[in-house]
Amino acid sequence: MLRPCLSALQPTVYCAEQARLKSTIYVGGLENAVNEKLLADAFLPFGEIVDVSIPKPELPSSKEPHQGFGYIEFEVAGDAKEAIDNMDQSEFFGRVLKVAAAKPQKDSNEGLGSKTAVWETEGWIARHGGVSEEDRLATQQAQQAKAPGEAMANPDTDVVGPRLE
Repeated sequence: MLRPCLSALQPTVYCAEQARLKSTIYVGGLENAVNEKLLADAFLPFGEIVDVSIPKPELPSSKEPHQGFGYIEFEVAGDAKEAIDNMDQSEFFGRVLKVAAAKPQKDSNEGLGSKTAVWETEGWIARHGGVSEEDRLATQQAQQAKAPGEAMANPDTDVVGPRLE
């Protein structure tokens, strides 16, 4: 069974997942000719590689072989750091690579591309406490108070404005 790690930044990420994330790197700027074997061969000098993945295009009609980036998971986190230090901004198949530590995948209900407004997520409501009592009272007072001479709709006509008597 996985036990939660004591981390203020990522309280719900488990220890095994954190260790795996630390040993995984992002490699961006890949040429279309690059495949998983070529990528693995290029990073093999830095340590034992557990997994290499290059995501395919989301659209089935796309003629591109991949999205231009990939992930490499090393056996040891130190090897991943060594690969980042040595391969970031290096040239590979005529392209300059961007090599960095991989970030955890975001939930599809969070961030850009989400179909839910940020203020409707439980995390946002918990952090910001929803509507303050002061705002709630101000809204109620504004609804109850009627200013004299305020524009009103005349039910007899389509004219908006003060009623003439």
